[in-house]
Amino acid sequence: MPKEHKPRRGSLAYSPRVRAASQVPHVRSWVLCPEPKLCGIAGYKAGMTHVMMIDDRKTSLTAGQTITVPVTVIEIPPIFVFGIRLYECTSRGLRVVGEVWTKDVPKNFERRLKPPKKMEEQRLDQMEELVKSGRVCEVRLLCCTQPWLTNLPKKSPDIFEVPIGGSGIKERWENARKMLGKEVKVSEVFDAGEYIDVIAVTKGKGFQGPVKRWGVKILPRKTEGGRRQVGTLGPWHPAKIMWTVPQAGQMGYHQRTEYNKRILKIGSDGGEVTPSGGFLRYGPVKTDYVMVAGSVPGPAKRLVILRKAVRPPRGRPMSPPTITYVSLASKQGK
Repeated sequence: MPKEHKPRRGSLAYSPRVRAASQVPHVRSWVLCPEPKLCGIAGYKAGMTHVMMIDDRKTSLTAGQTITVPVTVIEIPPIFVFGIRLYECTSRGLRVVGEVWTKDVPKNFERRLKPPKKMEEQRLDQMEELVKSGRVCEVRLLCCTQPWLTNLPKKSPDIFEVPIGGSGIKERWENARKMLGKEVKVSEVFDAGEYIDVIAVTKGKGFQGPVKRWGVKILPRKTEGGRRQVGTLGPWHPAKIMWTVPQAGQMGYHQRTEYNKRILKIGSDGGEVTPSGGFLRYGPVKTDYVMVAGSVPGPAKRLVILRKAVRPPRGRPMSPPTITYVSLASKQGK
């Protein structure tokens, strides 16, 4: 007789499934590139469409043929570098040892943060000494988005930090000083055809029961006490409910990372990708954008952080693909 097999319902990989602390994702690891540029950037999810392109994967069954690929358009207005932060390595992880801000912050910045009184002239010399002392192990840039340049009904910027590349700490520090107080475009960070990781907070579903949240089986119609619930909460002993038991609770609004998303196109003219009538619940794309193959976590207007791929695939093409058609049909369903 075949062996009885009852896999558990739902994955415990992301337990406990609680709401994300912030809509700005917390990136736990970065890939430091040798080039003097940022290791990531942030933008806003506009929506999805589809393109037709030449399949450039050598081992694919459709290699050299025209295929249809669903894509996500992420609008990325130029980010502003308003500060530099230096870290040292301790037994408990990274610790901030120095920070400097620029004098001229963009408009609407004070809606999110109030600039400190000590500006760059008073702190750059101290930071230089820290770098020369050998205490510093990582250099990161403090950046903010500029949503007022897009069609978003939002003025407050989103603030995040990104490491900067270089062959050593001194070179990274010099590169950071050059970028302080300037804008950075997505074309200066990524190239078309490159693989990246996308980090965002998923759609919020609210409080849901165990059937929708974990996918448990609906009980027979004569079940006493209800059908859309678990059959048992656990054994007699241990005399407690285990954390592995499917129960009702928060569903969605979790931070998630999707690996190895390929950039198909980077552009500055939003009219090239904006469908007729604009993206649903977003509108037209006005500034720089990135076209990523596949889906991206979160609803429209959600902040998405793009970083260098931490485990890039092997044997995949890294050159820009040949796109023959971009669908601009209306997404309104008419």
